[in-house]
Amino acid sequence: MNPVIQKLHEAQLRKDLPEFRAGDTVRVNVRLKEGEGEKEKERLQAFEGVVISKKGRASSATFTVRRVSFGIGIERIFPLHSPTISSIEVVGKGKVRRARLYYLRDLKGKAARIKRAGREEETAVAATAGTEVKA
Repeated sequence: MNPVIQKLHEAQLRKDLPEFRAGDTVRVNVRLKEGEGEKEKERLQAFEGVVISKKGRASSATFTVRRVSFGIGIERIFPLHSPTISSIEVVGKGKVRRARLYYLRDLKGKAARIKRAGREEETAVAATAGTEVKA
């Protein structure tokens, strides 16, 4: 990539985003503008669901979040470094073996569940907590 274009992309990247991947449950707070003209207000709306894919690099990266609302699956694609995203919170880590979880679209109910992950950070915390309890 051209160094000038690379510097332009790096300037647009956000540094405050948490680490997450496909299978994780996230809560994305999106800024919405309401009203028109002088009475324009801004509010936050949360969209919570499972990350089913992450695509792209640098400033063009996107991720897709899926949730089921009233029995209907809703998917929303968010630009990762967009200023309309106020914050991203990782609610839970999931244990999956794929990078794209499009197969969840065909599953319903209990079949669409994802196992909880016991990743390094969580196991390290549990190990230290276990030694304190015994002492």
